[in-house]
Amino acid sequence: MGDASVVEAASRRLALALDSLEAALERRREADRGGEVLGAQLQALSADRSRLAADLDSEMARARRIENASREIARRLDVAIDTVRSVIETQHH
Repeated sequence: MGDASVVEAASRRLALALDSLEAALERRREADRGGEVLGAQLQALSADRSRLAADLDSEMARARRIENASREIARRLDVAIDTVRSVIETQHH
């Protein structure tokens, strides 16, 4: 094998190695972009989770207020019913 063929073979190996390195670099870039997209999605999901947790807390507080108001209404109705019964019983006696 002459010097020219040794240089030519080395040149081909170098070209193949450079092609392989370029392909690996492109895969790495794509993986990095994918990681950035996943990071952005994770951040968005985290923000959604925080908002939903705040909404849930707010709705639970609202539900407690409604429940307390319902109890108060029921108590007042019981008092009113008892008062009406007393008045009716007093008039019948």
